[in-house]
Amino acid sequence: MKIYGDIKSGNCYKIKLLASILDIPHQWEHVDILAKETRTTAFLSKNPNGKIPLLELPDGRYLAESNAILNFLADGSHLSSADPLVRAQILQWQFFEQYSHEPYIAVARYIAKYLGLPEARREEYDAKQAGGHKALGVIECQLQKSEYLVENRLTIADISLYGYTHVAEEGGFDLSSYSAIRGWLKRIQEQPAYVGME
Repeated sequence: MKIYGDIKSGNCYKIKLLASILDIPHQWEHVDILAKETRTTAFLSKNPNGKIPLLELPDGRYLAESNAILNFLADGSHLSSADPLVRAQILQWQFFEQYSHEPYIAVARYIAKYLGLPEARREEYDAKQAGGHKALGVIECQLQKSEYLVENRLTIADISLYGYTHVAEEGGFDLSSYSAIRGWLKRIQEQPAYVGME
C-alpha cells in the first residue's frame, strides 16, 4: 500500500507512527503542501478534497481522513478493540481531536512553523491559544486518572492526539504545566518501534 503525506504534518505523522508500531509494510509518497502538490489534477483524481494523508490500497481503492485511516489500519490489532463501547470511546477522542484540538493547536503551529508567524496572521494565531489550552486541559484531566486515554492502554485514540500534542510548543503552547501530558508523551515515545517526526 501507499501512504501519501508530509511527515511534518501531525495528521500524516500519526499514520506513519501507527504503521511503524504495527509493522505495516507501505511505501511513503511525500507530498509537498506548500508547493500545492495536493491541488494537481493527478492528486485530485485520487482525493477530490485535495488533502493528505491519503491511503492507496493495493487494489487501487483510496481512503482519506487521518482518523479513518487509523481505524482501518488498526482494525483487529491491540491498538483498537472488539468491544463496541471501547471503539466508541476511541472515536470520541478522535472526534475531539479533529474538532476541539487540531483546529487550535495544529493551526497555530502551521502559522508559526510553516508560515513564519506573519504579522497578517498574528491575530488569528493569538486567538488559537485559548482553545488550544482548553483542549490540553481536557487531555490533562483524563491523563491524571489513567496512563492512556482509553482503557488505560495505548490505542489509536492516543496516536490521534499525540500527532499534534507532542509538537504543540511549536504553536506557542507551553506544556510545562501539563505534567500528566508530559508523562504520556514519554510513554508513547518509549513504545517499541516508535518513530519520530523526521
